Amino acid sequence: MSSSSTEKVLNNDLKSPQRVLSIQSHVVSGYVGNKAAVFPLQLLGFDVDVINSVHFSNHTGHPGGIEGDVLGGDQLKSIVDGLERNGLLRDIGNVLTGYIGSESFLRAIINLLKTVRSNNTDSTVRYVCDPVLGDNGEFYVPPELVSIYREELVPLANVVTPNQFEVEQLTGIRVRSICDAKKACKALHDIGPELVVITSAVLDTDDVNKSEEVKEKSISIIASKNCNGNSGNEVWCINSPILSGQFTGTGDLFAALLLGWSTKDSGDLPSTMEKVVGTMYSVIKRTAESSGDTVASRELKLVQSKEDIERPPILFKARRI
Repeated sequence: MSSSSTEKVLNNDLKSPQRVLSIQSHVVSGYVGNKAAVFPLQLLGFDVDVINSVHFSNHTGHPGGIEGDVLGGDQLKSIVDGLERNGLLRDIGNVLTGYIGSESFLRAIINLLKTVRSNNTDSTVRYVCDPVLGDNGEFYVPPELVSIYREELVPLANVVTPNQFEVEQLTGIRVRSICDAKKACKALHDIGPELVVITSAVLDTDDVNKSEEVKEKSISIIASKNCNGNSGNEVWCINSPILSGQFTGTGDLFAALLLGWSTKDSGDLPSTMEKVVGTMYSVIKRTAESSGDTVASRELKLVQSKEDIERPPILFKARRI
């Protein structure tokens, strides 16, 4: 085979929406950030190129603190320059971002997106943005990053996956009911993303607790797809029982699974939701059942959940709202 033929074969191998560039945190021990996202994506058939925004010994939930390094915006730019010079930004189908802790790195992500898309003008590069800001009323990042997300990064996203706290920060809408959630999703649609998924919300009203599968107190997962005004937004909800315990990396895992199944099941939003939530519930339940008194014992049981990632159990049904 000639060198030109070999190069053509290699280029064709890379040309796939199954190729993901994931930019998130990394820990040596545990499962958060890229450690929670890459393995599931690979099991679902995706090639994943990885940029670690931080390289830490462990996540911040451990009592002994952390050690490690933080990647700066200039360093990210240097890495992207190297990838671009070698033609390695071509044929990326998806970009996934998670925890970003500084303004300089956030702005470097904006430039990275523009660079990746300029290297793939003949195809769509889908951007899945997990806007990691905080949870349970507390910020994980400097609050001034909210406006940068809202005004500059989220408008570039095709998919955005905030939790309840994050969607409230991004939209200024207090989410306590299905009606509130719909308003918040519309507000995000209006600035860019086609698909908005509120990954977890505990709502005051009981209109979300009517499903046959869930009788106890539940969290709601709400997905809204912008139909460009043809028939209104397509909005679906799944309720899942609340499992006791505090587990890190769940949002990172959710965003990765959503990217995977929304690519594989393109156009079938309820099926995507049911698969993502089925896997999430199974992983968290398995983790809860084997966890003890230590933080390390509560790390997500991803490897043990390989089958549930590859063949998600359909435990809860999506309903259109």
